[in-house]
Amino acid sequence: MVDAFIENPLLLLFVVAGLGYGVGSIRIRGSNLGVAAVLFVGLGVGGLSPELHIPDIIIFLGLAMFVYTIGLSSGPSFFATFRQRGSRDIIFVIVMLTLSASIAFGLHFLFHFDASTTSGLYAGSTTNTPALAGLLDAISNANLGNTAAKSMSERAVIGYSLSYPMGVIGVMIAINVMHRLLKIDYLAEERELKQKYPVRQTVTSKTVEVTQPDVTGIPLRDLKRQLQANVVFGRLVRGDETLLTNYDTTLQVGDQVALVADEEEIERVTPLLGKNMPFRLSSDRSEYDTRRIFVSNPDIAGERLSTLNLNERFAAIITRVRRGDIDLLANSKLVLELGDRVRFVARRQDIPKISKLFGDSYDALSRINLLSFGLGMALGLLLGMITFQLPGDASFKLGFAGGPIIVALILGALRRTGPIVWTLPYSANLTLRQIGLILLLAGVGVNSGHTFVDTVAQGSGGIIFLAGTIISFITAIATLFIGYKLLKIPFSFLTGMVASQPAVLDFALEKAGNKLPNIGFTLMLPVSLITKIVYVQFLFALLR
Repeated sequence: MVDAFIENPLLLLFVVAGLGYGVGSIRIRGSNLGVAAVLFVGLGVGGLSPELHIPDIIIFLGLAMFVYTIGLSSGPSFFATFRQRGSRDIIFVIVMLTLSASIAFGLHFLFHFDASTTSGLYAGSTTNTPALAGLLDAISNANLGNTAAKSMSERAVIGYSLSYPMGVIGVMIAINVMHRLLKIDYLAEERELKQKYPVRQTVTSKTVEVTQPDVTGIPLRDLKRQLQANVVFGRLVRGDETLLTNYDTTLQVGDQVALVADEEEIERVTPLLGKNMPFRLSSDRSEYDTRRIFVSNPDIAGERLSTLNLNERFAAIITRVRRGDIDLLANSKLVLELGDRVRFVARRQDIPKISKLFGDSYDALSRINLLSFGLGMALGLLLGMITFQLPGDASFKLGFAGGPIIVALILGALRRTGPIVWTLPYSANLTLRQIGLILLLAGVGVNSGHTFVDTVAQGSGGIIFLAGTIISFITAIATLFIGYKLLKIPFSFLTGMVASQPAVLDFALEKAGNKLPNIGFTLMLPVSLITKIVYVQFLFALLR
């Protein structure tokens, strides 16, 4: 069987991916490894023979696809977070990476490592493949001679391979430990942050009878501002007449109006307007009806709801937008994305016209726009190829991770440029992300497996393994504790910030039960990627 794997790397790739996914779904005491298990199954299978190998191009493809799709979906929240708190968090990330480099520097003298082993150890414990590539490039440019350069490169790879697994496991353990020690309530944190970030909202609708005279006669646009109400006003019944509200509508005592909002917001706003009614206006579909349709028309993707003027064109109201598994309350600033499911209220005769405007084609959403995806990936890879010079002889490249994620963050925030829609439908983005992650983890696991197993079996890798554990665990613990206790950064963000490896990010997302770790991950990744590439070459030059 091993011979078949050696001769057919694609067979090997998918066997590891399938087994890893199966192992990752096994729950022990309520926890599981998830997709991270693909990495560990790859290490085990790769240990069977030194000839087992996944082509590097597959690993690089997986890495580029993963970070690009993450960047596309996180671009808007990345720049919003950066504007709110970016400089402080970026300085914090750099300080924590300086701590990890300092620990590696100290362990170098404690365990008497050579410069290449220490530098590889640092790259592995921080799970940074581009940093290893930068280190190998620095070794080849150090005028050491072929024999010495080859020996140092091998030791760098061994240091990287032995410390990489604990760079993943150590951070996962740190997240679990600090979650318990700090008594983190992910749901409470999600409720606190849901007004600012696109996480789950319990969007519901209720009917309210207006009884408060002080809210009457005020246009709804002004009333919402006065009450600081994050709600959508829907149908309105006045006597025997049923209307759809707009920004100029004014309420009168005795009106019955439908409110759509998060449950907590409705409970707050209802007594300010009047009293809750035991029925829903949405049940009456004699004149107005409700539909939920897909956004598949690229002409309106990337547009704000306010630019569509649905109320004026069709006398229609969008009440909520479902993105993935998250219900978002519709407001004028909400930007539509391909794959969104829009719920609206309109006259029955206008529903076909509105459906045509939005597209409402599941088949169209199943196709990936290869023009925008291919062009964006190409721009990212080109950026990753550029060599940046540092003081002295050192240089670095952003590589297959840094280039694509920086480009993706920018394109994701832009959403569209003229006729080109950069964002992908939610389902397509998630599928490409999962494929990229599995290609990356299976490849890294198999290619590092034999070196890892062989060195551990001989007993000579125990110290390197221990050193990698110390670096990854202490750095993660310090980041989570200082960030949460001193800087008051939400713990969900912090788990994404310490998740420099995609498997850890997947673990953090599963623990949090929401998408908030993605925000920390995308805020941290470009900065940490560049910082690690610089630090690993600095360590090598300093210790050589």
